[in-house]
Amino acid sequence: MEKILNQEEIDALFRKAQGPGAVAETSREPAAPVRVVTARDIRQAGQLGKEHVRAVSMLHDSFARNLTHNLGAYLRGVFEVNLVSVEQLSYGEFLQRIPEITYFASINLMPADALAAMQVDLPLAYPIIDLMLGGHGKSERGIRDITEIEEGILESVVRMICRDMQVSWQPLLELEFNFDQRQQQAQIQQLMAPTEKVLALSFEIRMPEVRGMLNFAFPAVISNALLRRLSKQWSYRRRRNMEQTVTQVRGLLMDCSFRAQLELPPTPVPVRELLQLQVGSVLMLRHRAHAPGTLRVAGKELFTAYPVRSGLTRGAQIEARMSIAGVPRK
Repeated sequence: MEKILNQEEIDALFRKAQGPGAVAETSREPAAPVRVVTARDIRQAGQLGKEHVRAVSMLHDSFARNLTHNLGAYLRGVFEVNLVSVEQLSYGEFLQRIPEITYFASINLMPADALAAMQVDLPLAYPIIDLMLGGHGKSERGIRDITEIEEGILESVVRMICRDMQVSWQPLLELEFNFDQRQQQAQIQQLMAPTEKVLALSFEIRMPEVRGMLNFAFPAVISNALLRRLSKQWSYRRRRNMEQTVTQVRGLLMDCSFRAQLELPPTPVPVRELLQLQVGSVLMLRHRAHAPGTLRVAGKELFTAYPVRSGLTRGAQIEARMSIAGVPRK
């Protein structure tokens, strides 16, 4: 008796005849998606890139200029503040770079409820205190710790520095920079964890008789927030259409006016001929009648041209463009 096989039995016979590897090939189940794993070092998260350093430098160059003006006006002295470096390092490395006897203060950053650190070299503190007491900003030869009275006097300057830093950060982060307290040597180590990555900013302050450093250390929670905002701004700038920007600038330049004048090359004339000049006299210049003159645009020699008339107005017919050396280009 003949047996009629159905389709499933026929498929099973074919799979068995082709071998065990054919089971997976003839299976109707969809293949599992292939996952691509990319190696990534999580320790590099939040690190400073070249674009970040450039943006942070531009931000704090503005802070340095404002502080130069405000300190000079407040203390009635000569100050110059310049940004020296922007780095990301551990808090322990930051502490290793500051002097043992120094002015070290904590700054309360609200509403983030975080503490930043500010350090000022003591050679800068002495002339600042002297200026605030009505002196001429004299510096001291030796290095000593400041007294409690001097510390209270210097606190007003520290609060001004905090305000200027807050103004510089305001477009990016809504933070309040409030002076917390001066930290003694034993308390400095406990302000942040030694291994915490901080954003370190170094400024040089120059005065007539002394110069020193002003340093900041911002904790990771604040520096990462700042870097995210800066990354967003830089990504937006990269997305801008460059051709559209060039077209817009070119359109604005089309409405600008530049003074253009056609003149003869300088020609020496004897004083005798100048003294003999009268009304109606003709002064002979050593310039051929068919030679071109020089067309200046905004005071720059750009073209050689001939004087012509266009209707009732004078004009200049361009002959050639001049090179930087003043020789016509061929």
